[in-house]
Amino acid sequence: MNVMFPVIELIDRYTIAKVKFHQTNGANRAELEYYQQQIDAISIQLINADIDELQRIHEMIWSLESDLKSGKENQVPLEEIGRRAITIRDWNNKRIAIKNRIAETLGKDPVREIKKEHLSE
Repeated sequence: MNVMFPVIELIDRYTIAKVKFHQTNGANRAELEYYQQQIDAISIQLINADIDELQRIHEMIWSLESDLKSGKENQVPLEEIGRRAITIRDWNNKRIAIKNRIAETLGKDPVREIKKEHLSE
């Protein structure tokens, strides 16, 4: 099977899979290896710092969402949920900017992420 992702989506999914791998003690090994094989086919030396930054952003988002994902949302005050939602939106804005910078740097495909009238704006 030869699935083609836009480069920015592949790299984003790869960094998410790396975070998930660490958070789940390797439960998604097959997923991470799948993305790694595709990443290996791309010359990524120019974007290593961007990949590291994307991974840090996904780690922050994972941390902010952890209580909500684990069924503890009723133990978190609504004000805190609102603060986290705004912070997650801000991290997602940075994520989108990095993904688009990667697309420009690599020049591999025309796909850019654009959010208009969306919470991540």
